[in-house]
Amino acid sequence: MTPRRVDLVSEHASPLAGLGGEDAGGQNVHVAALAEHLSYLGSDVTVLTRRDARHLPRLVELCPGVVVDHVDAGPAEILPKDALFPHLPELAAGLRRRWLADPPDIVHAHFWMSGWAASQAVPPDVPLVQTFHALGVVKRRHQGAADTSPPERAAIEADLLQRADQVVATCSDEESELLALGADPDRITVVPCGVDTSAFRPRGPVGPGPRRERHRIVAIARLVRRKGIEDLIRALPRVPDTELLVAGGPQGAAFARDPEVARLRRLAARCGVPERVTLLGALPRHKIPPLLRSADVVVSVPWYEPFGIVPLEAMACGVPVVGSAVGGLLDTVQPERTGLLVPPRTPGAVALAVNRLLDNPSLRLRMGEEAVAVVRERFTWKQVAAATLDAYTRARVRRGEWWAVSA
Repeated sequence: MTPRRVDLVSEHASPLAGLGGEDAGGQNVHVAALAEHLSYLGSDVTVLTRRDARHLPRLVELCPGVVVDHVDAGPAEILPKDALFPHLPELAAGLRRRWLADPPDIVHAHFWMSGWAASQAVPPDVPLVQTFHALGVVKRRHQGAADTSPPERAAIEADLLQRADQVVATCSDEESELLALGADPDRITVVPCGVDTSAFRPRGPVGPGPRRERHRIVAIARLVRRKGIEDLIRALPRVPDTELLVAGGPQGAAFARDPEVARLRRLAARCGVPERVTLLGALPRHKIPPLLRSADVVVSVPWYEPFGIVPLEAMACGVPVVGSAVGGLLDTVQPERTGLLVPPRTPGAVALAVNRLLDNPSLRLRMGEEAVAVVRERFTWKQVAAATLDAYTRARVRRGEWWAVSA
C-alpha cells in the first residue's frame, strides 16, 4: 500500500539548491526527483532540510504534492556539510516537534547526519528508512588524512544499520560495503538512482555554441580532487584534436577565486593543453542535457563514487561513457555495451579508452543506442520510485512486527 505521508530528511542537500558547488550534487538531484515521483505515485511528500539562508520561507512548494520544509539548525547560511554535525541536535529537536504534532507514515533519511537526526526524533511507531549516499569508511579509505568527516561518523553509521528498518543502497558495491559493516542482509534493498528521461534524451538542443573542427569530451563534476578531473586533463595530451569541457565548481564570482579552478588551469598549462580545456563553472540544470548531447564521449573517472548520476544522464542522451571501475559505475556502465571502464587514477588508461571510442564512430553510435535502451529498461525515476515504495513496504512490515512483539 502506498504510504499517504512520506517525509524525506536531507539535512545539507536541499532539492532547491543550485548544483555544482562543493556540497551540491547528486544527492540534491536524487532527493528532488524521488520526492516528485513518489508524489506521482500517490504520496504527499515533505522534504525536511536545514535552513541555509535567512530569506527562505519555512515552506516552499517544489511541485504539486511536494513541499520543502526548512528546519532551523545553526546559522541560516551555507556551511560545509562537515561543519554541520554540532547543529544536529537542533535539527533533531525541530524534526521531533513536527513529527509529534503531525507524524508521517514513513521517514526516509538521506545521508548519515540526516539519519542521526531522524533516528533521535522519529516516533516509535513510524518506520525509518536510511539511504547513506556515501559511507564514511569508504571516504576514509580513499582520502585518509584529507577526510574532514567528524570522527563520530563511522560509529553513527554502524548504529544506523541497527536502528533503520530498511537501508536503501544505491548500488551493489555499496551493498557489499554495508554487509562488511555488519548490516542485516534482510534489511538492505538495492535501489539505484534514476534519470529524468524527458529531459535527458538523445534528441534535443545541443550546446554550448558551435562545435569546433575537433572531437569533444565532456565531464560534469564538483571540482574536488576525488572526482578525477586532474586525471582527465593529464590524459588529454595523448588524445589529439580533442577539446575538453568541464562543468562544475562554485557559482558566480566565487568561481574565479576558487583554488581548485586555478590549480586545474595551471595543470592544463603544464600539460600543454590550456587552449583545449574549458572550465565552464556551474551550469543551470536545464543546460546539462544540451552539453551532454554535444559530446562524442562523456568521461567520469572519480577515485571512488557512491553512485554517480552523470554517467546515467550521458547514457540517456545516447552518449557512450568512459568511467572508473568503482562504486555505482560498476552497475551502470556496461563494458563494451554502453561504454568502457578503466582503473581509477590512471590517465594512460583514460587516454586509451577515449581514443578507442573517438577513432570508431560506429562503435560510439552502437554504444549510444544501447545506453539509451539500458536507461529506459532500468533507471527511470518512475522505476526508482516504485522500487523505493517496495522498500517502504518492507520497512512497515518489519516495524509492524517489531511493534507487535514489543507492545
